[in-house]
Amino acid sequence: MENIAYSSIIRDMPCFGDAAAMRSTTSLRFAVSQLTTLRWELPEELCHCIEHGFDAISLWRPKLSDLSLTEARSLLKQAGVRVACLQWAGGFTGSDGRSFQESVDDCCEAIDTAEQLETDTLVVYAGCRGGHTLSHARRLVLHALWELAPVAAAAGVSLAVKPVRSPAAPGCGFLTTLAEALEVIEAVDHPQVGLAIDLWAYADDSAAFHDCDRLARHTRLVSIADRVGELHADQERLPPGQGSLPLADRLEMLLRAGFCGVFELDPVGETVARDGYEATLAADGRYASALASRLGDASTQRWPARAITQLAEAGATGRP
Repeated sequence: MENIAYSSIIRDMPCFGDAAAMRSTTSLRFAVSQLTTLRWELPEELCHCIEHGFDAISLWRPKLSDLSLTEARSLLKQAGVRVACLQWAGGFTGSDGRSFQESVDDCCEAIDTAEQLETDTLVVYAGCRGGHTLSHARRLVLHALWELAPVAAAAGVSLAVKPVRSPAAPGCGFLTTLAEALEVIEAVDHPQVGLAIDLWAYADDSAAFHDCDRLARHTRLVSIADRVGELHADQERLPPGQGSLPLADRLEMLLRAGFCGVFELDPVGETVARDGYEATLAADGRYASALASRLGDASTQRWPARAITQLAEAGATGRP
């Protein structure tokens, strides 16, 4: 269908207004990822976001390039769907074939896009080591973020640095732990530079959540997908609740430590392809509702740091 047809559908969907309002009136902020619905175009994605009670979406830059920004803004406004984050920019070590300055310039372009879409978070990857020493790779990322932070601040956009755990994508990033990413963020020391956590990669790493107060203080975005067994490169991202990760426990720890950012639901893989996008979004919606019921007051009831540390060490596996 043409975008104008989808615009008409979005405009004429009052029956879905209650569902969208229900999701946004909880104390938790949820968004669905365009990577989950890779073959759908934005107008279709917005229709189904509304249908399943979501009022936020995370956008992927390659898919966004299929539309003009003016058209994308118009569709989002008609649907009443906000943009939770934009993905991604970075690669400052030259590992993708671009020079340092080309990567910085591309990130400036992404910041501008985020500002135009009224998106407050841009996900940033550092890049892989790419033949550099680790100390030099780290210096490149620091210099890039020092240069970009004032640009992001002027645009009202946060840069969320996202580490890549080694077993998930070997060689795709030299920042492989949450602690390493936090060290870079704290070295930059700018309020517009924070952290993006992928629970699919890190939820079963108890050590990563040992200092949850520090983690929550810097985190802007938490991506949620499930898995079964040890992390490896060929593992799919299951819809949350269909694997064995302690997702709800990690989320509760972050909320009680003060996290107030966005939860991005982004399952991808064979299960999503088999079940279909509609069924996956419905499952995401049920999970979000169950999570809101369980954790709705967690963001207003902080636990002592010692209690959070004990929960991290226990490695509980309960899920809604």
